[in-house]
Amino acid sequence: MAELGSKGVSAGKLASNMQKKLTRAQEKVLQKLGKADETKDEQFEQCVLNFNKQLTEGSRLQKDLRTYLASVKAMHEASKKLTECLQEVYEHEWPGREETNKIAENNDLLWTDFHQKLVDQALLTMDTYLGQFPDIKSRIAKRGRKLVDYDSARHHYEALQTAKKKDETKIAKAEEELLKAQKVFEEMNIDLQEELPSLWNSRVGFYVNTFQSIAGLEENFHKEMSKLNQNLNDVLVNLEKQHGGNTFTVKAQPSDNAAAKGDSPSPPPDGSPVGTPEIKVNHEPEPAALDASGASVPKSPSQLRKGPPVPPPPKHTPSKDMKQGHIISLFEDGFVPEISVTTPSQPADVAEVGGLEAAVKAEDAKETAAIDSASGVPATKEVALTATVNGALEGGATSERADLPPGFLFKVQAQHDYAATDSDELQLKAGDVVLVVPFENPEEQDEGWLMGIKESDWQQHKELEKCRGVFPENFTEKVQ
Repeated sequence: MAELGSKGVSAGKLASNMQKKLTRAQEKVLQKLGKADETKDEQFEQCVLNFNKQLTEGSRLQKDLRTYLASVKAMHEASKKLTECLQEVYEHEWPGREETNKIAENNDLLWTDFHQKLVDQALLTMDTYLGQFPDIKSRIAKRGRKLVDYDSARHHYEALQTAKKKDETKIAKAEEELLKAQKVFEEMNIDLQEELPSLWNSRVGFYVNTFQSIAGLEENFHKEMSKLNQNLNDVLVNLEKQHGGNTFTVKAQPSDNAAAKGDSPSPPPDGSPVGTPEIKVNHEPEPAALDASGASVPKSPSQLRKGPPVPPPPKHTPSKDMKQGHIISLFEDGFVPEISVTTPSQPADVAEVGGLEAAVKAEDAKETAAIDSASGVPATKEVALTATVNGALEGGATSERADLPPGFLFKVQAQHDYAATDSDELQLKAGDVVLVVPFENPEEQDEGWLMGIKESDWQQHKELEKCRGVFPENFTEKVQ
């Protein structure tokens, strides 16, 4: 019996809730059609607009702060690996090894402390600040439903009063329901009208405290890091003073294909093929630059860096079996290669190779008999070389994008792990390859973020819509 009673109450409550939803839906339709008036509160509506704006700004700040913390952690890992590399290459007999190890240890502790303080003083405060918004948002929605209930009860009461045949019992009951709905609505409305302006004004103090904390932590961190860098610089300067005068001899490796410039050996009197001459390279150290006091100034790594390697243009490599005199003859003063004129549709690099091929073939035509008789190299070898060069050029123009997602731009590879913080972000592990695609709406792209799909997901599912997501560009490196 108790279970039946319980079920009866639940069924009655369910029916009551369904009736409320139906009444609210009917009231909203009448209000939209203009057949029923709606209670308006412009001041409260402005408070709701401010609340939504404050929530949006706070959510964006939280997302960017988490991205910043992830970047700090990535920089910590990169700095740690760099100092570990220095410790490994720093030999035991070099002066300052103990100081280098101590600097590396302090560097790691400083990064760890900086990250932890950012979490405690910025991220946790941010989470607490945003933690109050869901409850208030729920109360605003409930206040809206109670307002509809109040308007519906008011219209029902007014309809009964203006009816031709009045029923005092129904009028009294409708008036009671109206007063009850009005009381519930006004209690929620008064609380929110006091709370929303206060929350809106609190944003100023919160932003000030948050960014002051971040700025102060960064200032202290960089001061301490500057001291460590200065100590490391002093250790390296001392190492240079004690070992800067040492010279290192680099032995040249002989080459089978190259001849020393200007040394054209004469053929032996017996007419045998000329061998490869010995290469002599002077490896004397370059004079060091001097400062105003006359002391040597070492070249910094930035001065020596020449940018990323660039592949050389295709060129013919003479065969080992060809006579030395045949190779040198291409560079004599009297030799003038024929120039091949290409059509506008022919690529520039193919035109250059074609011109060189014509010159080589012209010279080969003059000495074919001598080459065939002395070295036995078949004439078809030059044709094979031409085919190889042209084949490499023509093969390089083939397309490899047939099995890539629509709108594919380029590939990147994750250099660090990245933990996704939202459902629209990609979870990355170091080494993951991501196929970058454009945003459907370019206005939705935030600075420093890219849209893509992991290559493994694309190869497995071939579904761009379900697997794609955004990821921070600075966690990756372009590979294609």
